[in-house]
Amino acid sequence: MNEIRIKRVYQAIDELDGYRILTDRLWPRGIAKDKADIDLWAKFIAPTVSLRQWFGHKPENFPLFTERYTEELEKNPEAKKFIELCETQLKKGNVTLLYGAKDETHNHAVVLRAFINRHLSTE
Repeated sequence: MNEIRIKRVYQAIDELDGYRILTDRLWPRGIAKDKADIDLWAKFIAPTVSLRQWFGHKPENFPLFTERYTEELEKNPEAKKFIELCETQLKKGNVTLLYGAKDETHNHAVVLRAFINRHLSTE
């Protein structure tokens, strides 16, 4: 069964990545666009600048960040199209959500994957 995976954009490209989506609003430092092997840069699905700055990648802010980012996604008119894209790509292989944050547990890609998975079965 194909799945939605999350991975730091700085990690090596893997054949199991499948369709690779950069989910950050800003292009990650030190990554050349021509060598990134990114299928889609979905900056429209990233947290707003104000929410990202408030979060500050502080683990203690993560629960509230999760709530607020989920609310943003629910109101984002592009989110439904994004879920449909993921669903289409999952029929072909895995989908990997790429992010630049150092913390692999407390980042927006974790929230985004949960959001997508919740909506895949109902859309």
